[in-house]
Amino acid sequence: MTLTPSRELSQLQWLESESIHIIREVAAEFERPVILFSGGKDSVVMLHLAVKAFWPARVPFAVLHVDTGHNFPEVLRFRDETVERLGLRLEIASVQDYIDDGRLRERADGTRNPLQTQPLLDAIAHHRFDAVFGGGRRDEEKARAKERVFSLRDDFGQWDPRNQRPELWNLYNGRHTPGQHVRVFPLSNWTELDIWQYIGAEKVELPPLYYAHEREVVERDGMLLAVGPHSPAREGETVTTRRVRYRTVGDMSCTGAVDSPASTVEDVIAEVAATRVTERGATRADDRISEAAMEDRKKEGYF
Repeated sequence: MTLTPSRELSQLQWLESESIHIIREVAAEFERPVILFSGGKDSVVMLHLAVKAFWPARVPFAVLHVDTGHNFPEVLRFRDETVERLGLRLEIASVQDYIDDGRLRERADGTRNPLQTQPLLDAIAHHRFDAVFGGGRRDEEKARAKERVFSLRDDFGQWDPRNQRPELWNLYNGRHTPGQHVRVFPLSNWTELDIWQYIGAEKVELPPLYYAHEREVVERDGMLLAVGPHSPAREGETVTTRRVRYRTVGDMSCTGAVDSPASTVEDVIAEVAATRVTERGATRADDRISEAAMEDRKKEGYF
C-alpha cells in the first residue's frame, strides 16, 4: 500500500481553511445570514472567502452596507461593481435617511460612524437576519480582541463582553432565540499582515485608495484627513497635497490617511510588516472619543 505523504498547511492556508469552515457552519446552522460589506479590505477578503466556500455556486447570502453618506466615492464604486460582478443582492441602510426624517441627529463633531448602530439594528430586524458576518479582527482593537467567533447579540442587538460562550476545539454555538442574532467573525484570527499577504497571494482587487495616491489633506489631531465636501478644512488649517494611502476605510470625516509611497501589494506588505500600530489605532478618530469608545459602541450594537 502506498501512503500519500501529508502536506502541512502554510499559515495563510490554515487561516483560509478556518474561515471557510466558519462560513459553511453559518450556512448550515442559520436561516437568514447576511454579510456586512463596506468595500473595505477586510470585508473584501471575507467576501472572497465566501465565494471560495460555495464555488461554483453563488454566495447564498445577501450583503448589507450601512452607508454613512460620507463614504469615499472610490469605495462606493468598488462596492457596486463587486456586487454586480458576483450577482449578489445588496441591502443598504442609509444614515442620511435617518437624519433626513429626524430619527438621528448630526453630531457636533460631524462624525457619522457612531450613527451607524441604529440603521444597522433596524436593517437586521427588518430583514430578520439571524447571523451577521463582520470583518472584525482581534488584532485591530482591544474590544474586538474580546469577541468570540460566534458572538451573541440580545433582543436589543446589544453585546455583553462578560457573558460570552466558550469556543473549544473550533466548536461554535449558534443557539439563539427569536429576536436575537449572532455576529460572526471569520477573520478573528487574522492580522493586518495576514490580510495583505492573502490579498497578494490571491490577487484580490481593492479600491485604489488603499495604494499610494495624491490627495488634498489637512493635519488634525495627529492624523491626515481628506479634504472634501463632507470633510472641509477648518479655520486655521492648511490644505496640502500629499502622497498617501489608507490602511482602513470608513466615514471620510474620521478616517485618516498615512504618508506612504506604497503603490503595490508588495510595497504595502513591507510597510505593514514594519509598523507597530494597528490601522484603527493609527487612523480612526472615532476610536479616540474615549478610552473605551469601541467597546461602548459594540455594547450598543455597533460592528
